[in-house]
Amino acid sequence: MQRVVSVIAVIGVCFCMYAVWRNAHAREVRVRASWIRTPGVTNPDVRQETIEQTICVQGWTRTVRPSTEYTNDLKVRQMREYGLGGSPSDYQEDHLISLELGGHPTDPRNLWPELRPQAEEVDKVENELNGKICSGEITLDEGRRRESSLKHTSG
Repeated sequence: MQRVVSVIAVIGVCFCMYAVWRNAHAREVRVRASWIRTPGVTNPDVRQETIEQTICVQGWTRTVRPSTEYTNDLKVRQMREYGLGGSPSDYQEDHLISLELGGHPTDPRNLWPELRPQAEEVDKVENELNGKICSGEITLDEGRRRESSLKHTSG
């Protein structure tokens, strides 16, 4: 009897280890933006010569950010288009060219459903690129190119 209990315990431990391993790998899945569905669209008001009045002004993104009602509706539709499962709350409707880099706020070709942990990591990169653009370290076009490349290749 003790041997049977031991075998069952070992099987249970193995199953738990497998479940943990599988879930850990599931979190590594990254959703990349589609070059066709989400090529990225820029805000025509933001150009290299206007960055000091737009993206380099603290709080500017709040003035152009679309409503959550708009982005939530779009997210559900785009999740279907991308073939993504799960709950809409697992995703953030993200701008391919971020508002921090002068992306178009509402054009669906500039928005896509990005997994939440991934989206939060990318937010840091967007802020870093904004800082480099505003300090003159890189141009607006270079920042946008880097951001687009990241989201289309790594997610």
